[in-house]
Amino acid sequence: MAIALSPSAFIDKPIKFGTDGWRGMIGADFTFGRVFHVAQVAAQVLKQCYGEETGSNTVIVGHDRRFLSPEFARTAAEAITQVGFDVLLTDAFAPTPAFSWAAKDTGALGAIVITASHNPAAYNGLKIKSAFGGSVPPDVTQQVEAQLDKTVEIASTPGSLQSFDPWPSYCAELQSKVDLAAIQSAIESGKLTVFADVMHGAAATGLERLLGRSINELNGSADPLFEGGAPEPLPKYLQRMLKTVAEYEPPASDGLIAGLVFDGDSDRIAAVDGKGNFLSSQVLIPILIDHLTQVHGYSGEVIKTISGSNLIPKVAALHNLSLYETPIGYKYIADRMLESKALIGGEESGGVGYGHHIPERDALLSALYVLESVVKSGLDLSDRYSRLQKTTGYHSEYDRIDLPLANMEVRSKLLHELEANCPQTIAGKAVENCLSIDGYKFSLEDGSWLLIRFSGTEAILRLYSEAKTLEEARQNLNWAKDWATAIS
Repeated sequence: MAIALSPSAFIDKPIKFGTDGWRGMIGADFTFGRVFHVAQVAAQVLKQCYGEETGSNTVIVGHDRRFLSPEFARTAAEAITQVGFDVLLTDAFAPTPAFSWAAKDTGALGAIVITASHNPAAYNGLKIKSAFGGSVPPDVTQQVEAQLDKTVEIASTPGSLQSFDPWPSYCAELQSKVDLAAIQSAIESGKLTVFADVMHGAAATGLERLLGRSINELNGSADPLFEGGAPEPLPKYLQRMLKTVAEYEPPASDGLIAGLVFDGDSDRIAAVDGKGNFLSSQVLIPILIDHLTQVHGYSGEVIKTISGSNLIPKVAALHNLSLYETPIGYKYIADRMLESKALIGGEESGGVGYGHHIPERDALLSALYVLESVVKSGLDLSDRYSRLQKTTGYHSEYDRIDLPLANMEVRSKLLHELEANCPQTIAGKAVENCLSIDGYKFSLEDGSWLLIRFSGTEAILRLYSEAKTLEEARQNLNWAKDWATAIS
């Protein structure tokens, strides 16, 4: 006879899925009881959505290196078996895309990954990955949310629970996509020196596994406090990496240096050039588009979020590639990848994925392509980027600000103001167009743009701008900051 479990103990605070998963503070709203319940409901929704096409009854469960992540993952795995599903539970931390790949590679219903990605140490989270190897579409997480207030029927016969190593299959898949021998030869000869800041996260050991060569890995130890910061690839958290690369002298006089940076679960990437300058994905995505078309002969649609650089469509046009723009959040890119023949999909925050892989951002695969690009071109990353700017005739600088708000009520007030009194001028420049598929993106008369957007889960206002100079971009951002402060 089946036993019914009531979720009443788990609904003190509504569980909401943001742009990629549900996240909360450990011990407050992210608890073992709630993970137990969400995992069961998520498994059932995965079965409803992908059971017929896969014929599977298996769910992958993985985790990152955060505080209690292995324990949360085991709780999720045991909960899922209680409702009749078989579970493959990772025997070690690994990148989130490794579990997405495992779901596709094994023909599973999908994956549940315990991770809070780039969030500070107090947070943990749960991501739901689909059978096709990417983030589930928004309608799937909506189904999970809608079913959380229902009781869960325990199966009369529980499913099985087995452990697996996610690394071998994942590494083999990534290695097959690049000229690995060329990268290895460049490292061995001293023509290429590789640095990687894994930010105490799940990318630790990743590049050395892939390359089969020693590299200079920074912050590879487990640190649940992330040195008091957050495992997010932003300059303020990367001072050691930037200084280390800037001071390094390569063994060969013509040697190149490439630095890679990975977030906490290795689905976001940034880079560092040979002089120790930080390079966001706004720089990397145009380079990757150019590299994939020229070296690999790939074609297909370029998918970008509305916060992506205007250089991206310029480079896409250079190679006669179509362009599609989405709201922010990789699940929107993944959804589009399933509908079109995509070359690449990328977002400003560092998530980049490929149509010839899985519809999932994958920082280690991006890292391999970045290294391959350096080796094949013989150019430093910044020099490669400068050439693209010259070729397209488009030069710009980009910056962003995350502005904390007092509470969610202030967020609502600012949103109402934008809806009722949309600005016609910004920083003394006329607004020529406003795109509102995700926040408000204002295209200005001087060719610059400003995006005002709200976090889906926190009282944070996110401000983005691109302009001809960094000074002009920051003028736009300061205008938005002053606007928000005056209203709140």
